[in-house]
Formats: sequence, structure tokens, C-alpha cells
Amino acid sequence: MAIEEKEIWDLLKQVVDPEIGLDLVNLGLIYSVNVVADDSVDIKMTLTTRGCPLHASLTGQIADIVKKAGIDNVNVELIWDPPWNPDMITEEGKKFLGYQTQQ
Repeated sequence: MAIEEKEIWDLLKQVVDPEIGLDLVNLGLIYSVNVVADDSVDIKMTLTTRGCPLHASLTGQIADIVKKAGIDNVNVELIWDPPWNPDMITEEGKKFLGYQTQQ
């Protein structure tokens, strides 16, 4: 049985930015998930800054968590366009971080 894209998104919520304490999905760092085949997933993501020293750790955690779901080939591509900004944080993430939203 093929894994669904939503399942991958849910798995990625387990990968937390250790400096911020919020998962990468709710931080808005995961741009896309594409299930290419039953055993292959492509993920496009960014980081809050280009010089982030955690890039290897975070991309490795992403690959590991998806592989544990039975996906053999996980391609994590780091992209910079569009550049990340705090507006990309989900409403759930903003609540977690204590951001006040405009009404």
C-alpha cells in the first residue's frame, strides 16, 4: 500500500527545530512533499537562515523519519526561493510561540 502525502506531512511534524522548539511543518520550513512512487518521496524545504548550522541534522532527521515509514528513497532538497519569513509560520505554530496575530 502506498503512503499518502498527508502521512508524510504528519511524520514531518515529529522533526523539531531544537533552537525554537517547534516542528518544521508548523514553522513553515517544509515547502512541498511529493510521493513519487511507493518507495520514493521528494521533499523541498528551507531554513530560517542560510548559515543555519543545523541543516545536516534536520535534513538527516527528515530522511530518517520518512524511511522508518517504509520509504526507501527520500530526497530532501534545500531551497532558498521563496525565502522563509515569520509569516510562513502556521496559526498553530504562532500560538505555540506566543505570537499575537492581527485581527
